[in-house]
Amino acid sequence: MRQPTRNVFSASEVRAFDRRAINEFSIPGVRLMHRAGRAAFDVLRSRWPDARILSIICGSGNNAGDGYVVAGCAKDAGFDVQLIPVGDPGKLAGEAMQACRFAEARLGGRFEQQLDGWSVGGDVVVDALLGTGAQGAVRLPYQTAVDRINAAGKPVLALDLPSGVDAENGGLLTAHPVRADVTVTFVAAKLGLVTGDAVDFVGELLLDDLDLPEAVFDRPGVRVMDGAGLATLARRPGAHKGDFGRLLVVGGETDMGGAVLLAGEAALRTGAGLVTIATRSENRAAILARRPELMVRGVEDPKDIADLVERASAIAVGPGLGRSDWGNGLLRTVADAGKPMVVDADGLNIVADRSVGLPPATIVTPHPGEAGRLLGETTTWIQSNRPEAAARLSKGNLSGAIAVLKGAGTLIAMEGAVASVCLGGNPGMATAGSGDVLTGIVGALLARGLEPLAAAELGVWLHARAGDEARAGHAGSLIAGDLIGALRLTA
Repeated sequence: MRQPTRNVFSASEVRAFDRRAINEFSIPGVRLMHRAGRAAFDVLRSRWPDARILSIICGSGNNAGDGYVVAGCAKDAGFDVQLIPVGDPGKLAGEAMQACRFAEARLGGRFEQQLDGWSVGGDVVVDALLGTGAQGAVRLPYQTAVDRINAAGKPVLALDLPSGVDAENGGLLTAHPVRADVTVTFVAAKLGLVTGDAVDFVGELLLDDLDLPEAVFDRPGVRVMDGAGLATLARRPGAHKGDFGRLLVVGGETDMGGAVLLAGEAALRTGAGLVTIATRSENRAAILARRPELMVRGVEDPKDIADLVERASAIAVGPGLGRSDWGNGLLRTVADAGKPMVVDADGLNIVADRSVGLPPATIVTPHPGEAGRLLGETTTWIQSNRPEAAARLSKGNLSGAIAVLKGAGTLIAMEGAVASVCLGGNPGMATAGSGDVLTGIVGALLARGLEPLAAAELGVWLHARAGDEARAGHAGSLIAGDLIGALRLTA
């Protein structure tokens, strides 16, 4: 049993692996179900060693079969078991029916379908209601069961996924899914459990691959970011600042100079050799007073940065840019240069207005609201369909872009497909300026010569790790500057 560290997959891909194990590798499905149930029961005993009574809530599919195996194992181990079949056990088929009979033999008889009149009585609740095949809104009596699980106030172990979340895309099938303390997912980690609104309900996510042979996993899935590429940032003894690129940071409309300051400071901490900020003239003194290592040019007209654009190795544009003619003209100027570029914040809002096009391989880093404007969708739709949204961001009018869809379980997509997901980070990073720090990190990596996809992935991972380390060192709320202080370029 482990935290998911290998690639993650769509729920439909995981179901295909399961079928492949059964049909091509001749592993009986009921054996896999027993492995899943026993693995979950082992987790339960380890996490809640004082529990003596279990409430196991079962639906009517294979997820219920896993629950029935847990019930039988628990009874064999001397637990008292409250088994509540919300789905009719008489309608079970195949492996799930065999698992039900396994539980019947140990609990002493058949079970009646539960429609109402029951309440949770166990020390720990096992959620075995709905599996990865569930679609559409959760209906009665399942919603009633979900509500009673949540109202019980007891620890919850979810089997494969919490009932009411969509393991395919991270959306929710009900406004109030089961809120699990621990979710044990089987075969492979599902993408929908590590991104989007679903992460609020999964709790601690553990993976058991049911001892399937590696050959079962015949699809690449989505990479989990792991800091690959850190070694390339090591400096040779004879290095000088010219070896590490020139980054131009463009933004900072009136009253928004802090955004470019954060981006510039983050870029310095990520090792860019020279960082120049192009901003409104009134921001210049304050930025230099805070961080004299930055070069700052006051800009009133886009033509004033032509020489800076020409000398830049890479460009980061958008933090505090605003949406006036000034910001629009600056974005158009840097976009026309064709340099490696990361675009964030108001730069994306200008793109959404179709005012400026971006060159291929540009990195865009929208949060869900900005992604919605770029795609013509609501923020709610983005959060319910994050893999599809990330994929679309790298197509259409942004064809060729590297799309970084920020948020819990940040996704990176290119060429119309999700390439990687970040499992790091924490809610404390949802603070003003955090995105500006990410822009500076990614921009610095581009300036240092990383290819766009590598720069996006390593930048997101460094940003998330800094957030986790900063949170560990602060009892109160994080601010964006804490992330810069926690940045480090070593393993």
